[in-house]
Amino acid sequence: MSEQARKTAEALEYLTGFGNEHSSEAVPGALPLGRNSPQRSPLGLYAEQLSGSAFTEPRHHNRRSWLYRIRPSAAHPPFTRIDNGALRSAPFTEAPADPNRLRWNPLPDPAPGTDFLAGLWTLGGNGDAAQRAGMAIHLYAANVSMTDRVFSDSDGELLIVPERGGLLLRTELGLLAARPGEVALIPRGVRFRVELLDGEDAPARGYVCENYGRPFELPDLGPIGANGLAAVRDFRAPVAAYEDIDRPTEVVNKFCGNLWSATYDHSPLDVVAWHGTHAPYVYDLRRFNVLGSISYDHPDPSIFTVLTSPSDTPGLAGVDFVVFAPRWLVGEDTFRPPYFHRNVMSEYMGLIEGAYDAKAEGFVPGGGSLHNMMSAHGPDQETFDKASAAELKPQKIDDGLAFMFETRWPITATAQAAGADHLQRGYDDVWRGLQRHFRA
Repeated sequence: MSEQARKTAEALEYLTGFGNEHSSEAVPGALPLGRNSPQRSPLGLYAEQLSGSAFTEPRHHNRRSWLYRIRPSAAHPPFTRIDNGALRSAPFTEAPADPNRLRWNPLPDPAPGTDFLAGLWTLGGNGDAAQRAGMAIHLYAANVSMTDRVFSDSDGELLIVPERGGLLLRTELGLLAARPGEVALIPRGVRFRVELLDGEDAPARGYVCENYGRPFELPDLGPIGANGLAAVRDFRAPVAAYEDIDRPTEVVNKFCGNLWSATYDHSPLDVVAWHGTHAPYVYDLRRFNVLGSISYDHPDPSIFTVLTSPSDTPGLAGVDFVVFAPRWLVGEDTFRPPYFHRNVMSEYMGLIEGAYDAKAEGFVPGGGSLHNMMSAHGPDQETFDKASAAELKPQKIDDGLAFMFETRWPITATAQAAGADHLQRGYDDVWRGLQRHFRA
């Protein structure tokens, strides 16, 4: 299956643009003209609206797509509860919120036969999924593709960050390929199946941000101007592609924190045409246009925001997705790594490849660190000593790709994360070597 998935991924075409009113048809003539729901849809298809926002939200926030499918989504048997596995949801009450700095090694390799859904493992989060507020952080490790099985999340949208192994995402609206260094977003309620591009001998691994709140959008640029950060045209949405398959398919729905399953007699990935704004997309993090200081001081990490989920308070995000991409550092008389700080926001950081410039050791690809609100953090001793004595000439940071999920509320770890074997028990030690240099 992986060889077929690779060939499919290599041949994919995309629609471009973030938040665009896209339209696509896999069969010419499948999209109706001049109306959304004609008396008889073309080609004998069913018209169905998928709403990712309330009908009456302002136009620039409204997310909806019209789907033209072989069978309506309403044609399914009852759902029944199934085991949640290692997947957890907000509110997180298994353990108290912890003010300590925490860091984990990568997830262990999964047991044979673990697909993306079975391989989801929840680290923690905040808010309340049923109230559509907050977020959750999951990791995944998988060694087989999903077969005759699809997943949808009614609780939130899923931002998938591959760290090892590429993914082919077959969604209701078409196909996306996401490889390490790229991210894919599956909107709330969109059904999808995950296939591995690199085979069972190369398990896939990565991170997932489940955003319960307002959908991710591009941050306002303010005084930056009209250009910079993530460019609208670099986001790629799928062209229509459908499955006309009549065989049992398990459909798993995450609803108010629990998994529910129903067995359809057909594949629900049967959308022949669609148009709208509620659509999946993929983005290459290496295309991020990094902006920074060209005089002195290290800029706040908010300058590296790719996507933001706004709250009711301007400038205060439910969750921001931030990338630390390759960049030049040229600040004069400046300590160039990220500075020591305490933050009202809570930060979870992951590493996709290479090394992070504030941590010389211990922070490895596939791992992650959690610095909850007001926990003091910053560079380790080795990084501080090296940066304090470095010759300040133009410096290219190009040996790593890190990211951060930053959120307005504390992140409460799950019991499985707080007691995990891959939790680094000596994380505080990275700061214990910092020496007193004060001279009165």
